Amino acid sequence: METTSHSEKGVDLPFVPSVPSKSSYFNPISPFTDAFDRFNQWRTDLGLPHPGTVENLQKEVKATHLTNYIFDGARADLTKSFSGNPLFQVTHSFALGSQTLPSSYNFGAIFANQQIFLQGGVDHEGNVNARFNQGWSEKNITKAQMQFSKQASQNMIQLEHDYHGQDFSVNAKAINPWPTDMTGIFVGSYLQSVTKNIALGFESLFQRPSPDMSELTTSYLAKYTSNDKNWIATAQIQPAGALQATYWQKLSEKVEVAADLQLVATPSRRDALATLGAKYDLRLATFRAQVDSTGKVSALLEQRFTPAFAFLVSGEIDHFKNAAKVGVGVMIESNALTPEEMGMPPQP
Repeated sequence: METTSHSEKGVDLPFVPSVPSKSSYFNPISPFTDAFDRFNQWRTDLGLPHPGTVENLQKEVKATHLTNYIFDGARADLTKSFSGNPLFQVTHSFALGSQTLPSSYNFGAIFANQQIFLQGGVDHEGNVNARFNQGWSEKNITKAQMQFSKQASQNMIQLEHDYHGQDFSVNAKAINPWPTDMTGIFVGSYLQSVTKNIALGFESLFQRPSPDMSELTTSYLAKYTSNDKNWIATAQIQPAGALQATYWQKLSEKVEVAADLQLVATPSRRDALATLGAKYDLRLATFRAQVDSTGKVSALLEQRFTPAFAFLVSGEIDHFKNAAKVGVGVMIESNALTPEEMGMPPQP
């Protein structure tokens, strides 16, 4: 059957008013959105680099100094890798004979892929610690840390979130938060690149141990990075009277040096501590040395005889207290991976 339209019959269609589009609804605020877009475009044209995070502000200095590596007594770390992608490994750690810490055993496990990082451990006394990182995207990362002990005062839960912009980073952190009365410790930080070499920021700490007691402190941060990224200087100052300044330089592909200065000047306390350290990377070894203004001289040698076996020797002499510490350790790694999984060519 042949059909005929209304227009062909000469019948006029009723007038239907046009419905305003969604974009016209936002016309009243379009000047603000346009200004915001122009501002973002201006920031993009500047080409400012990402400044890093406040947490890693002194990362290079900490990697050069011995603070996170020195130990005394005897230590052994036995690691077994079960897979490479995703990463899954377990570690047995033994420590004994230390002058400052009791003998201990710790069992740990790590699982990681492109988005998730899980790490957990338990010691011989039943203390449990865990870390969890979830990368939602390249810009958003959520982190959680937990520690549970037989002593209630040592239990801890920490929640935080990182946001990485093109030329800035933001971090929000909550330690032992209690939503009912809003008690806990809350930390917020912001770091912004203002030029290709200089980054400025701040970190605020809000403590509320009880509903009727609270305290807010803010520290201000500055970071200068050279054009070739071979040296970095940082400063962190608190209005209460504390200053920390660091300097790190890469002298060559194998040698790095770092200096750290901490000053405290308050009505009740005046103190200063200066630390100078160096790291030298050999082909199969790493040597670190450090000296500070309290008279301590420290050194650590990590010698790797094979990719699966390393031997460590550390020592510290306190000239003012006439005391010394010595530590020895081994790190043994074993894996069930095939040469192809480890990225090695198969053996003929």
